Amino acid sequence: MSADTSLSIRTPEPPEKPPAYRRAAIRARASLRRAGPALALYATVRIAGMGCVALWAWRIGKHPRNLIGHSWDAIWYTGIAQHGYGTTRTAVDFPDRLFSDLAFFPLYPALIRAVTSVVPLTAVTAGLLIAWAAAGLAAWGIFAVGDRLHGRRVATVLVVLWGLLPHAIVQSMAYTEPLLTALAAWSLYAVLTQRWLCAGTLALLAGVSRPNGIAVAAAVCCCAAVEVWRHRTRASWRVWAAAALSPVGWCGFLGWVGSRRGTWHGYFGVQDDWGSHFDLGVGSLHFIRHLITGRDALAHYMVLAVLGAMLVFLIAFALRPPPLALVVYTLALVVLALGGTNYFASKPRFLLPAFPLLLPAALAMARARPRIAVLVGGALAGLSCLYGTYLLAVARVPI
Repeated sequence: MSADTSLSIRTPEPPEKPPAYRRAAIRARASLRRAGPALALYATVRIAGMGCVALWAWRIGKHPRNLIGHSWDAIWYTGIAQHGYGTTRTAVDFPDRLFSDLAFFPLYPALIRAVTSVVPLTAVTAGLLIAWAAAGLAAWGIFAVGDRLHGRRVATVLVVLWGLLPHAIVQSMAYTEPLLTALAAWSLYAVLTQRWLCAGTLALLAGVSRPNGIAVAAAVCCCAAVEVWRHRTRASWRVWAAAALSPVGWCGFLGWVGSRRGTWHGYFGVQDDWGSHFDLGVGSLHFIRHLITGRDALAHYMVLAVLGAMLVFLIAFALRPPPLALVVYTLALVVLALGGTNYFASKPRFLLPAFPLLLPAALAMARARPRIAVLVGGALAGLSCLYGTYLLAVARVPI
């Protein structure tokens, strides 16, 4: 009797492991729920900023959609999405120069073209929707990085600070900074969590989104090199694959432009035609001296203030450096932004993806008394909304 009973008892089988895609979906939903309050705050401050722009646009007789979706660089992206590459235009101030659309990287216009081929939307509307979706993904990725490093409170403050920068209106425009920031934030998160193939793939996409997208590839390659050095022969093939993938997008586009121009440095020739080249910051220093000794537009003095704050943040950043991936990425963006000549008014925009610079401020605000944090946040919100409106609707400088 006891023998038969023992034979009838079966060891319960372990529950079947869900497929990889389902596990990824479960993790994504949990991450999104955790980031929900931060994303809601971010959406609130950005809607407020766009609301101010819309009110002023209607006051001066302009359509808000044209201001945020079809001005400055957005016109070039829309043209590439509709007609492909090959457009050149004469510079207003320099009639002997021809500006080429080969200066603009292809991922964003390719996304616009893909959306308009499936959904009956104009290129301007599609560009705005893509930029807004990318800004939301960027805020989520920034939260994920901040949460992993310092917890939920600091991550929430980090996201809100990124949305309240003086030039944060760019995050709501048909520009490529939201897309680059989204790809960069999630690539850095993938490095922090040892998801090497994901990190390399996102770095590749970042490389075809903007010229300074190479900063993401630099971060991935440096971290991959350190991983290989630490583990020597035991390093995973995924680490090597990430390092190989990450610069492919950036190098591939530069190679394609070079083939069209008939020279290996074709892309840099295009940039020279636009009056932009890398001079280690000499041109920036000359312009700063001009601002100190002379007079210029208000927007340029705001840029000077932003760069001054950035240097303070950079010092605080160096005193308590985050993981290597964020250090390499941030320093590469700072060097590329400050080292390029001309387009001084655009430098804060070039620095928008450098969200790790805000970590010291986020840590300080997370530890401050609630009353002080609310006052600082309110002041930043007022500045961001008012200055964003001025920048788009009043100032005569390129963004």
